[in-house]
Amino acid sequence: MIVTRRSALKGLLAAASLPLSLSSPLALADSPAIRIGWQKGSTLSIVKARGNLEARLKAEGVKVTWTEFPAGPQMLEGLNVGSIDIGVVGETPPVFAQAAGADLVYFGNEPPAPRAEKILVPKDSPIRTLADLKGKRVVLNRGSNVHYLLVRALESANLKYSDVEVAYLPPADARAAFERGSLDAWVIWDPFGAAAEAQVDARILADGTGIANNYNFYIAARPFAQKHPQVLASALEAINETGEWVGRNQKEAAAIVAPQIGLPVEIAEVSISRYGYGVKPLSDEVIRHQQRMADTLAELKLIPKKLDVASVVWRPAH
Repeated sequence: MIVTRRSALKGLLAAASLPLSLSSPLALADSPAIRIGWQKGSTLSIVKARGNLEARLKAEGVKVTWTEFPAGPQMLEGLNVGSIDIGVVGETPPVFAQAAGADLVYFGNEPPAPRAEKILVPKDSPIRTLADLKGKRVVLNRGSNVHYLLVRALESANLKYSDVEVAYLPPADARAAFERGSLDAWVIWDPFGAAAEAQVDARILADGTGIANNYNFYIAARPFAQKHPQVLASALEAINETGEWVGRNQKEAAAIVAPQIGLPVEIAEVSISRYGYGVKPLSDEVIRHQQRMADTLAELKLIPKKLDVASVVWRPAH
């Protein structure tokens, strides 16, 4: 379901306003560019292809540059070392990045998309329930959104994280291992999951429904957010515009995404249909969700310390 959030975003834009009006170019010497990290198949990949964000910010005197990343953890490493200013990632990477000391802020989220992440097993696998994962080799991308899915899925089956043998591989390597039969289960997100379902008869053991919300979060380097709040708010409105367009035009969006990810349009459309669209500032409920996740990962020693998620949520000055 697509919910228009223009009023909330306009309020955010007004709150972030500087003495310079939005009708004037942002021709400040210290705000020449915004560097955006993106992944193939993401909402930002469609934003990039449609060009509406660049057109808007160009009119405001801001140059836009793009850097591609294979997954969220690598993107946030790029943000931490100063190579990008903003990006979009799943719900778990920001927690790992904050625990590692990254100077970041959350500045928006898309609606939850629990069906867009799943635990896959080979079609003929004897594994039929989550409880059957005990003692099995499970592969995932470390620190990605599906890391928390595995934790919660095991918990729902009264299993501990230590009850499975977890190995870490990026999506392409995990797909190859899955096809070779060298792993028992693969925890993955779409479009990679949708592709495996269609192309190698992977079977969904469980998705995030009732287990993990699977939010996508928009993350910014804190120094950039503090220095250029108006640029950030303007970018957020442009991203939301495309997100709402995707929700209304999923076939057209699939035609954009399919060549990026090298998949047939039909598979791209399945992937797109499983995500939520339309970005908004973080609510208290979403912040609590992230805090629960951070607490869980700290208890499991998957991150080295407890975190205060609310302290890294962007709140522009009123």
